[in-house]
Amino acid sequence: MKYSESGVSIDTAMRALARSKEAVRSTWDERVRNEIGAFGGLYQPQPGGPLLTASVDGVGTKVMVARMAGVYDTVGRDLVNHCVDDILVQGAEPLFFLDYFATSKLQEDVLPQVIAGFAAGCRDNGCALLGGETAEMPGVYEPGEFDLAGTIVGQVQQEHVIDGSRITAGDRIWGMPSSGLHTNGYSLARKVLFQQAGLKLADTPAELDGRTVAEALLAVHVSYLEPIRTFWAECGREALHGLVHITGGGFYDNIPRVLPAGLGARIDTGTWTTPGIFRLLQDRGKIATEEMYRVFNMGLGMLMFTPADIDTTCLQAMGAVGVGEVVPGGGVVQLR
Repeated sequence: MKYSESGVSIDTAMRALARSKEAVRSTWDERVRNEIGAFGGLYQPQPGGPLLTASVDGVGTKVMVARMAGVYDTVGRDLVNHCVDDILVQGAEPLFFLDYFATSKLQEDVLPQVIAGFAAGCRDNGCALLGGETAEMPGVYEPGEFDLAGTIVGQVQQEHVIDGSRITAGDRIWGMPSSGLHTNGYSLARKVLFQQAGLKLADTPAELDGRTVAEALLAVHVSYLEPIRTFWAECGREALHGLVHITGGGFYDNIPRVLPAGLGARIDTGTWTTPGIFRLLQDRGKIATEEMYRVFNMGLGMLMFTPADIDTTCLQAMGAVGVGEVVPGGGVVQLR
């Protein structure tokens, strides 16, 4: 089974985005401080002042699992945490969040639960839920369907921006555990588990260690804001050379986004325990290992790049695991 067989093509998306780069750049001036492909956009309103960081995203077809299970508060938290992690990669902390909820026909018992999830995520991350938009679009969505999107705005001082430029050969790579799929790969997961394997939401396959399929699939996306704040406080901001949020595109497409030219990453996949949901998906879907690492986070939601000689005490205290190193290689990701 491949991701493209579930109706999603990462390669097509990459090609379409590449064709759009010049149109995007045509809107920029000297206040835009990032390149296309960054996890969040950097914008400096005043020379020498702090930079605003913004990102927009959704939770994909995880909303379909939420609708199947009748659980609506977790996807809002998912979306806030995902967006927080996207701007955290550049050293920014969140200021406020805006949501978008679209559906065929508004259900009064669903929207308040979703918004409660947004609010919980914002409270957890110390940002304001500033506003949002609710749209009813019968004909665009089938009865009962809905979709979510969210935009986050954060701030970072110019001297604290993380852009990967300080990453050098020999740097250590550390992984922070994920809670599961987070918000990516659900089209493939749904096809494998429900269509191919015939599982139900209430089933408890052995790989899930007592959890139901619904609980494993709806596990909330982790926000790494507090652990990274702890790292900054105990190890110093200068000790964090780079961050990678493992989202759509997995290891192969996300890691090169922060690596300087001429450098690659060697990841030792035996250094952490892959959660059971990924083993279940690979086994039931007969998915190649390379495809798994391109679609899913495989149990690591955030990667940290630090000097090789860093004091590991604070890293171990925050649950980070050493998973690899930076090597010469031009952005190539080597898994072993």
